[in-house]
Amino acid sequence: MSNYDTVILDIEGTITPITFVKETLFPYVTSGLSAFLDRTWDTSELKSQVELLRAQAKKDVQDKVEHALLIPSETEASAEEVKEAVIKTINWQMKADRKIGALKSFQGFMWKEGYESGELRGVVYADVIPALEKWKLAGKTIYIYSSGSVPAQKLLVGYTTKGDLMHFFSGYFDTSVGLKTESQSYKNIAKLINKENDTNSILFVTDNINEIFPASEAGYQVVISSRPGNAPLGPESEQFKIVTSFDQIQ
Repeated sequence: MSNYDTVILDIEGTITPITFVKETLFPYVTSGLSAFLDRTWDTSELKSQVELLRAQAKKDVQDKVEHALLIPSETEASAEEVKEAVIKTINWQMKADRKIGALKSFQGFMWKEGYESGELRGVVYADVIPALEKWKLAGKTIYIYSSGSVPAQKLLVGYTTKGDLMHFFSGYFDTSVGLKTESQSYKNIAKLINKENDTNSILFVTDNINEIFPASEAGYQVVISSRPGNAPLGPESEQFKIVTSFDQIQ
């Protein structure tokens, strides 16, 4: 790596263990969903989240997505029937690990309560903070780009077992700028941070080879994060720099 002044980091499998997401964050949603809906049902925030899920469900049914079902409005069905449809929708989407805005927004909404209550605390690899400090000291600008919603990203880095890390980051991006598997998404980010004519000065770090390729195509420098529990890397990854710890990134 050389001459980069901007760093963009993935979250899952890069700065936080996949096990934290799969074994803590996801079960927090699925196990507490029914009680959460009952507790927040009459709030305007929840109604907005359900409306996002309803619109996505309608599109999924129109597109004949397997397991998709409509979420009725409260004028069409009882509150319990609406809740049941919401629960079924969230459960199948999470089982399929869908990277869609409505689901990610709802997850972030639920996690907010958990982080603020202290029940949830973000887990960050020990080697990440020294790297963030080093980059900041060197004048580099640091961002996050994750499939999780921007509010969820801020919660994870704002409420960690090592304290509030938000001061390290200058911005956050989610799939509203585009899917992480498409090179145009990385071009969109470069434009938003005024680096569209200097994409080679951006370093992107992620565990996903399917994100490495489009970022590289967009002109970014790239590094693959190989952490315990991450998906195995195939021979196609050998052309890129692979690190097991952030202190290996120069």
